[in-house]
Amino acid sequence: MKVAFVAAPFSGHINPISALARRFAKRGHDVLLVSTEEARPTAVASDLRFIAYATQTYPYGSIRRVLEETSKLEEPQVYPALSNLLIGLQKTLMKELPSLLREISPDGIVLDIVPFSVGLVPMRLGIPYVNVSCGLHGDYSGFTPHCFFDWRHEETPEAFARNKEGVQRFLEILKPRFALAKEYAVSVGLFDLDFADPLIGISKLGWITQIPKIFDFVNPHQPSQLVYTGPFHDGEGRPTIGFPWDDLTGEPIIYASMGTVHQGLTSVLQTIAKIIGRRSGYQLVMAIGPVVDIEAVRSALPSFSSAIIVNQAPQIELLKRSALFITHAGLNSTLESLAQGVPMVAVPVSSDQPGIAVRIEYTNVGKFVPLKELTTQSLASLVDEVLTNPIYYQKAQAIKQILAKENGIEKAVDILESTFKKATAEASA
Repeated sequence: MKVAFVAAPFSGHINPISALARRFAKRGHDVLLVSTEEARPTAVASDLRFIAYATQTYPYGSIRRVLEETSKLEEPQVYPALSNLLIGLQKTLMKELPSLLREISPDGIVLDIVPFSVGLVPMRLGIPYVNVSCGLHGDYSGFTPHCFFDWRHEETPEAFARNKEGVQRFLEILKPRFALAKEYAVSVGLFDLDFADPLIGISKLGWITQIPKIFDFVNPHQPSQLVYTGPFHDGEGRPTIGFPWDDLTGEPIIYASMGTVHQGLTSVLQTIAKIIGRRSGYQLVMAIGPVVDIEAVRSALPSFSSAIIVNQAPQIELLKRSALFITHAGLNSTLESLAQGVPMVAVPVSSDQPGIAVRIEYTNVGKFVPLKELTTQSLASLVDEVLTNPIYYQKAQAIKQILAKENGIEKAVDILESTFKKATAEASA
């Protein structure tokens, strides 16, 4: 069976999608990874066949440079900048994907839910496809808060009204992408679609999220095709990252990283360094990315600090040694922390991070502070709470055991395999 895995060109999407592709290939299937040139190193490291789209529009490094500039922004500026990039990717992919799919003629497609509504392409071509959410899926029913908000889940009339208002606010942001979807649909004769449906383009065959069910709000109004699996991590396909292991003191590690999209927030990194760098009995390890000058962060450390500040770090290996993770609450980082049983203090910035952060608190695996409320005092208070109250470690360890038992990546591949086999059998009947 030949299956194309189409990944959005961001590391938080390339890594989990390529993990699924690797595991699917190990079952003897013919697998192709489709993305921009940003994904080529991962494909090579994974020994996956790779097809790049938009090679002229998005040559290698171009998206990384956009993200480096975006990383210096805070809300409300950050999402419009990211939205422009996503609109460009959607437009380009809708233009180039049809001919690409006709050329490779796959039996099925695993389609990243970002960019928006690209599922209309395989829908038009009659190719079975399954959507995958690498980030937190949105709830458009209004029963729970939409993932772009850090609102606590409450089942009151006031909360439901607030949630529905939040959905409308988010749909306003999506208007340009709805317009692109409608333009494409009309051009190819897909006239019988409800263009007011926020799930337009989502496959009826399946929608897989790597969110573990235990980590989400209880919601009886989820779409019927949405399936929780758990993380798609397999520990493979990532480049080797050098790290000064000899500089570790043997003390419990407090590991800090603001991910790949928000690494340019110097003041946030300095606040973390100032508070954690002076904490007795722990060693701070920070991965700050390529945007901020390391010396600007080191300047916030006390002179006696043993902190290690690097541009990149082997995150999973460090989490295995960590007592606490200070994170931006990106989904992949959050799931990697949970897979190691490490509690968190989150500082969400944008996109689905507020929704993930509130789930960190909801499940008692950590605490969060909104970026606009981040101070040395607020961060110190939350770090004290999570490190001294055993409930957070216990809950994180409990979820670690559940994730290990459920084996999300195998569950996801089982779903993909059975779905495409059934669709192939029905097509040939």
